Amino acid sequence: MTAPHPSSPLAFKVLTVNVHKGFTSFNRRFMLHELRDAVREVSADVVFLQEVLGTHQRHAGRVANFPQEPHYEFLADSIWQQYAYGRNAVYDNGHHGNAVLSKFPIARFENHDISVSGPERRGMLHCTLQPPGHATPVHAICVHLGLQEAHRQQQLRRVGALTRGLPEAEPVILAGDFNDWRGRAHEVLRREAGLHEVFVHASGRAVRTFPAPMPLLALDRIYVRGVSVHTPLALPRRPWNRLSDHAPLAAEIAL
Repeated sequence: MTAPHPSSPLAFKVLTVNVHKGFTSFNRRFMLHELRDAVREVSADVVFLQEVLGTHQRHAGRVANFPQEPHYEFLADSIWQQYAYGRNAVYDNGHHGNAVLSKFPIARFENHDISVSGPERRGMLHCTLQPPGHATPVHAICVHLGLQEAHRQQQLRRVGALTRGLPEAEPVILAGDFNDWRGRAHEVLRREAGLHEVFVHASGRAVRTFPAPMPLLALDRIYVRGVSVHTPLALPRRPWNRLSDHAPLAAEIAL
């Protein structure tokens, strides 16, 4: 059998969303079931999740319809048969972190602790995807960066170092919640790793995603390297404005 050529065309859709542990802004309502329906509606091939629960004993005992399985498994259901979870924050009742759901096989994954100091725990989940019929793997990196500017700068350098160490011929998609309300990540990631943001490249500015009901800050991003085409996708305001405290981002990627 002849191996597929590394440049064989491949197009797929990605989605990133901070799910806020399944609750709306200010934890008013548990919306994970509605969120799962909305994620399915996008029909993304790769989904990047932040603040997704692995387990929470107190919520499980008092919240109606609280899934018994980890929330990333609940969201993946039968649609995304491949998933990886990186536990970041651990507390008395459970833990949460980042996750990647994929319709492509996940050949391997590693969660990197990029916490700087203090109680704020942050992570970088690196998954190597192997799309069928495509010889070159695709790197999916899901991040949730810190609230402090100094911490973010250190974390961005860690992200840049990881990406810089990957083979140049292998495409990279970096997505998640960057908490970068000052817009300083773009230049750091461009300089450190040759990454550029899909929405900034298309329209000159990042998309406002927080708070979801009336977005004021552009905290969520999709950066790419080594892809031939990347097109931002418009998502409807409803129902996303009431499912989490962050609005999602989606893009079409072609290799």
